[in-house]
Amino acid sequence: MTMPVMEPQLDAATLRAWAHVIDGGPFSSLCWGERIAFDNPDSLTLLGALAAWTDRVRLVTTVVVPQLHDPVMLAKGLATGDLLSGGRLTVGIGIGGREEDYRAVGADPATQTRQGLAERVAVMKRVWAGEKVTDSTLPVGPPPVQTGGPPLQIGTIGPKTVQDAAAWADGVAGTTLDLDLDKQAELFDIARAAWAEAGKPKPHLATSFWFALGAPDEARAQVHRHLRRYMNWIPAEYVDAMAPITGWAGSEDELVEVLGKFEDIGTDEVHLIPTSANIDQLRRVADVVKIFA
Repeated sequence: MTMPVMEPQLDAATLRAWAHVIDGGPFSSLCWGERIAFDNPDSLTLLGALAAWTDRVRLVTTVVVPQLHDPVMLAKGLATGDLLSGGRLTVGIGIGGREEDYRAVGADPATQTRQGLAERVAVMKRVWAGEKVTDSTLPVGPPPVQTGGPPLQIGTIGPKTVQDAAAWADGVAGTTLDLDLDKQAELFDIARAAWAEAGKPKPHLATSFWFALGAPDEARAQVHRHLRRYMNWIPAEYVDAMAPITGWAGSEDELVEVLGKFEDIGTDEVHLIPTSANIDQLRRVADVVKIFA
């Protein structure tokens, strides 16, 4: 389950309540995304809070963009999160699709590439391995609880990015806008083949989609409102055209059916993305997920 970090007018009480319900089960992971030119919470600050507010569930960044950070400081921050959570951190990372976020932090948009991502991952892995990245007296710490650092998942819908990531990632944390099962299965097949070619164990395969539970028109309108706010870098008329077929809206029984179809194509995890901070939506989904637990 993804935290409602992209919803307006959040406060600590709302975030804490969501974290407690998610940690109470039956969810396997608690996720949250990163944006810069937006009013969502800072990802690493939130990681510290979530580590303190939860005890059981895995914490998954979906996704953090290394090119928006100094890679040594990012590695240190994530290692601290792994320490505080007792080794429950999984790091979903990606290139990021918004140039405005790069410009907001003074990052070079020329690094918004697969190579730029891989170069920063290499630095982070050196930090987590305890190597000195300069001639400092001591290496950068703290050491992560998980040997070699938290598991890494590539956040993408691009086949080439998945293939490249096989060299350094442990899995895929993708997304699907229209819940096209054939396209998702094809991307998973590409990942399995790339990991096998790299001589690695099979990858952890996750995907995500926006959701709203409720009567058809009401739930679809909720998704639409969320997309209008979240996709604010896209002209509104394009978002309006996408909204009827983007994400998922429906009843609990229909969600059971959809999740079953993703299970059938070999999905290890679905990271559901809320389109409202109303905790009733979370509790209703929890009742659905119990069927798969």
